[in-house]
Amino acid sequence: MVSTTSSDSGIYVRDTVETTAKLLVVGPFGVGKTTLIGTVSEIEPLRTEEVMTQAGALVDDLRGIEDKKTTTVAMDFGRLTLAPDLVLYLFGAPGQQRFTQVAPVWRQLVHGAYGALVLADTRRLDSSFASMEMVERHGLPYAVALNVFPDSPSFPDDELREALDLKPETPLISCDARDRASAARALIALVKHVHTYYQEHLP
Repeated sequence: MVSTTSSDSGIYVRDTVETTAKLLVVGPFGVGKTTLIGTVSEIEPLRTEEVMTQAGALVDDLRGIEDKKTTTVAMDFGRLTLAPDLVLYLFGAPGQQRFTQVAPVWRQLVHGAYGALVLADTRRLDSSFASMEMVERHGLPYAVALNVFPDSPSFPDDELREALDLKPETPLISCDARDRASAARALIALVKHVHTYYQEHLP
């Protein structure tokens, strides 16, 4: 059961916790990673956002997010108690390609991670490929969550899976990164997939 308040855990992890899992939240620039982590985190999330400059606007893809004013330059961090015995540590990676292509950043974020939630935007699905490639390159199991925006076009799941070239076992879900229950459901889908993946692939 997902904790809906932070008062019972505060800054400390509960005594009942037996398992902790590091998960990445990745995806293209402006897809909602910072929002999702901030929505579900039971502690004050760590953010490393900076105001975007005119120079950055020349190299970042602003399709569909023309009003975006800030960007993550290092990482986001939050914590979610998913069950009395299970805590998730969420690390959000920068979305711009100039950051995702910096190997040391990804090596540090991927180290010790069990899986990744790849956020995608149906208005610009192609912008998700770089993050998916990096996750696959590091051998992490992942789920894809389509963050719904007011003007997001809707497509059948089979068309989306084909466009994203997803394996049959890779979860594809829709979520609203602003809604705690919706964002938590996306993370639960990832945790279930990761659990199954490691049961099948580890001796």
